[in-house]
This record gives sequence, C-alpha cells and structure tokens, in this order.
Amino acid sequence: MTCLHDRHIKPLILADLNGENWHLEDYVKRGGYESLKRILAEKITPEQVIADLKASGLRGRGGAGFPTGLKWSFMPRQFPGQKYLVCNTDEGEPGTFKDRDIIRYNPHALIEGMIIGGYAMGITVGYNYIHGEIFSAYEIFEEALEEARAAGFLGSNILGTDFSFQLHAHHGYGAYICGEETALLESLEGKKGQPRFKPPFPASFGLYGKPTTINNTETFAAVPFIFKVGPQAYAEMGKPNNGGTKIFSISGDVERPGNYEIPLGTPFSTLLELAGGMRGGKKIKAVIPGGSSAPVIRGDVMMDTTMDYDAIAKAGSMLGSGAVIVMDETRCMVKSLLRLSYFYYEESCGQCTPCREGTGWMYRMVERIENGHGKLADLDVLNSVADNIQGRTICALGDAAAMPVRAFVKNFREEFEYHIEHKHCLVPAYM
Repeated sequence: MTCLHDRHIKPLILADLNGENWHLEDYVKRGGYESLKRILAEKITPEQVIADLKASGLRGRGGAGFPTGLKWSFMPRQFPGQKYLVCNTDEGEPGTFKDRDIIRYNPHALIEGMIIGGYAMGITVGYNYIHGEIFSAYEIFEEALEEARAAGFLGSNILGTDFSFQLHAHHGYGAYICGEETALLESLEGKKGQPRFKPPFPASFGLYGKPTTINNTETFAAVPFIFKVGPQAYAEMGKPNNGGTKIFSISGDVERPGNYEIPLGTPFSTLLELAGGMRGGKKIKAVIPGGSSAPVIRGDVMMDTTMDYDAIAKAGSMLGSGAVIVMDETRCMVKSLLRLSYFYYEESCGQCTPCREGTGWMYRMVERIENGHGKLADLDVLNSVADNIQGRTICALGDAAAMPVRAFVKNFREEFEYHIEHKHCLVPAYM
C-alpha cells in the first residue's frame, strides 16, 4: 500500500467546484452519473455493489463511523412492502458545515449516491431531510432533483431499465435533536422530533414503520466516487480501517476556516497548515476534533495525532462529524464550556429526565464558576452529574452534553480551579 504522504491525493467530493458549476451539465462533464450508468448497464448485482462498498472501507461520515457496506447489508431486500432510504442533512452540530456545502456545490453527487443505494438495497423511495436553517441550500437541492428527473436519472425505469427510484427533499425545522436518526424519522412523519426507543432499529422498523436505511450526506456523496476509482483504490487513499477521503470543517482560531477534503490518516498538523495555521501566529491550546459533542483535546496532544477514527479515539476523543474547532492560547476553557453547556441545555428535547434535568444543572454550575461564585467541590459534582447522564438516555444527546463537560474539566482542571480560587479567568482577555 502506498503511503498517503508520498503523494498528493486530489479531493473527490469537493474537487473543481466554484459555487456555479453544480448543475447537472457541469456534473456530467466531471464524470457524474457514470458510476450509476455502469452499474445498470453492466447489470452489476446489488450484492456486488454492497461487497464493493465493504471493500472500500467507507465508514459513516455523520459521526458514528459505522461501516457503510455492513449497514446496507442489514436491509431486508426481500421484504415484500415499501422500504425507504433517508439522507440525514440535518446538520446542527456546532462547528459542522460540510453537508450544506455538498448540497450547495455538488448536489448531484449526493443524488447519484442515493440512487445507487436504492438499487443496492432494493429501495424505490428516498428522502433527504435538510436542516431548517439552510433554506437556500434546500432550494438548490430541489432544483438539482428536477434536473435529475428530467434527464431520466430519477423516476420510473431509470435509463431504460426496470429499476425505479423516487427521491424527495424535506425541509426540517432547525431542531438539533432531529439530527438523531429516529427523531429525524418522527419529524419526517410530521410528528414532534423526539427520539424513539431502540430496538427496534430503523433497518427493521423505520419510516412509517417500514425498513429504512439512514446515512449522512457525505456518506452518500462518496459512493459514486468509490465506483469511479474502484473500491481498492478508494480504500488505499486512507489507511486500514479508515478508507478514502474525509471532509473536515475547520473553524476557530485559524487563518482560513473552511472545508478541507483530505485522506483519512493525514496528520492534524497538515490539516492545520492547509487552514493557514494559527491566526495571528498564536499558540494552539485546545482542539475539539469532531464537533462540539466530541471531548476536547489539549493542543500539544492533537499536534501528534492523525485525522482518522482510530487515532482520534486513542487520543481520548472521537472523529465525529469531522468538525474541527481550534482554540488558541487566549481562549478561556471555562467560558468555552459554558457556551457548549448552554447549547445542549437549550437543545435537549426533554424526553429523558437525566438529560432534561442534568443539562440544566451542568450549565448552571459552569455559569456559577464563570461568574466567580464557584466552589472546588463543583468540579466533582459536574463529573458526577455527567456520569449520571451519559449512557442513561434514549438517544446520544445526553452523551453529547456530558462528554464535553468531563473532558474540559479533566484536561483543563487547573484552569477551572484558578477560576474558582481567584474569581476570574486565568487567561487575559487579549494577549
């Protein structure tokens, strides 16, 4: 296997995009829909499509990192009734902004990926649930759907075959909880977006009680490129157990915030360099590597870490959605945690008592510390409350609220203690 650092690997999903060339004609010029055409023309079996997806090493790009081919294999192809395919574009995690750029700049890649998914799993109807606060991107995706239908890529008897697939866009309502897959299904059905108990899992009881497969936007958008370059070549772009490229949304104290598509396994230092380095030449202090719910990592630890699922987990956090939030030496960790704690307190749906009550307790305790009224005992109580939330809720929002608290207190405890003892921040407002 060629070392990924021996060569430059061009982005796949975000290659050659300028904000204007997202239309069908432009996508076709870049080789778009060739993967779908080849699969249908050569009558590649659904089983082979799934096998190739497994061989590519593609893991879910929404946060969990579950092997995509394995998930697709769970769909009961011989189920006699309707089955559904759902794309989760409800991107509400603070720090994450890759999925909206996919549907703004390359919507047909997502559409083609979902069509291939429908073919592989014997599904004829799909939905893309799009976050409620990105309406302009929703409009672009609707226009792209119309282009695909007019060209014969969507609808009945696609490209003259006996395969049919309908795809619809659904505008969400801006609730963070609807990014959780079962809450998304509830909202899609027109109900209040609250998570369901699992089991049963969506693969057996999903949308309208029917078998359903749900994947993230980036996951579906990667599928056409896997069949374009070949599953083995795609796998070798990354590293073992971490196939392909990944889009990282890097924000915070860097010179050039934005989306960067790089091979999994690329050193964090390389990603930071792509983003122009630290803004103003300041020192790196902390990094949240996978969206606001991922545990924070000290900057020096992160500089020795590679951007892949396994390495980030070894460093004590998770790759998550790939939202990299960089903080420099001027950032107060107490104030940063206060902002995150408030977000999860506000976004809790209230269905589970540990999350409904616990997020409020954690927020109020961090607020007390920030405002100079904290006690050293608060730090142990914060950990205790987080322990009593994590793993005790229907969905992962409770974990998402608890993990930042535990990580901030663990990795920057000296700063919290200074705040409590001196009634003000360790870090001057400006350095």
